[in-house]
Amino acid sequence: MAASPTAANMLPDALRSALDRAQAQVNGLVLGKPNEVRLAFVALLAGGHVLIEDLPGLGKTTLAHALAATLGLDFQRVQFTSDLLPADVVGVSVFDPQARTFQFHPGPVFAQVLLADEINRAPPRTQSALLEAMAEHQVTVDGSTHALPDPFFVIATQNPIDLAGTYPLPDSQLDRFLLRLALGYPGEEAERDLLAGTDRRDLIAQTRPLLSSADVLAGRRAVQAVHASEALIAYVQALLARSRKHPGVRVGLSPRAGLALLRAGRAHALLLGRSHVLPEDIQALFGPVAAHRLVADAQAGSDASLAKSILHAVPVD
Repeated sequence: MAASPTAANMLPDALRSALDRAQAQVNGLVLGKPNEVRLAFVALLAGGHVLIEDLPGLGKTTLAHALAATLGLDFQRVQFTSDLLPADVVGVSVFDPQARTFQFHPGPVFAQVLLADEINRAPPRTQSALLEAMAEHQVTVDGSTHALPDPFFVIATQNPIDLAGTYPLPDSQLDRFLLRLALGYPGEEAERDLLAGTDRRDLIAQTRPLLSSADVLAGRRAVQAVHASEALIAYVQALLARSRKHPGVRVGLSPRAGLALLRAGRAHALLLGRSHVLPEDIQALFGPVAAHRLVADAQAGSDASLAKSILHAVPVD
């Protein structure tokens, strides 16, 4: 698939070098997970949000902190618990008796990078506090709308739903995440280096930021210039159509999921140094982008296995 002549607006050398060094730095903090680190940068450059799901102790929060430290953006962390209220996330209006008006006190969501740690330990009412913020980059409190910073990037972690004290994320909340990642156990060599090395928290505290707000915004503009051919778009549409009639799938992928897949594909191609999207980009991203958006039948397998089955059922023309 050839690139369009107008799609040659690639990253400047300095920004490409900074992105490469940023990924290398995060890989030095989160050992043995280069693919997951690259996907986190895909979500960042695509203007989406990332959900990291896995068992406790496998590095979910470490990855989030490593990203925040490397990006050098304004960072806030919220520990989601069963008694957390929506106002604890978005903010609250407080009456000022001297001015005789209500003054809005912003919550931690007013940050460029928000870590929503263990998001599914909070009840759905609190989880929904992030819906408007993640979709529209704004929050509405007491009828007044407040814009969020730009860039705005949510990194959420969650424990498997079968663990005690968790609430399932609603489908509408899951759809706000561009990608869902699972880290899994480290390989033998990476685990040995982790056990023998310096505490990750100490390393993150010493980490220097390598990217600025301007760098992230410039990267996002470059992503928009990456070319997706008509054949590539037809391939994405075929995947969407297959998901809606695939055995074991009760609710297939929406057009918004297709747009998310294309946006992520553009960012993936850009990180690999290309000005056009290949089917290989879509295949590498289909599981992380699509699986959490599928609604499976009760007797079907996991959403990840369904996504893999859908991908194998659609040929590349």
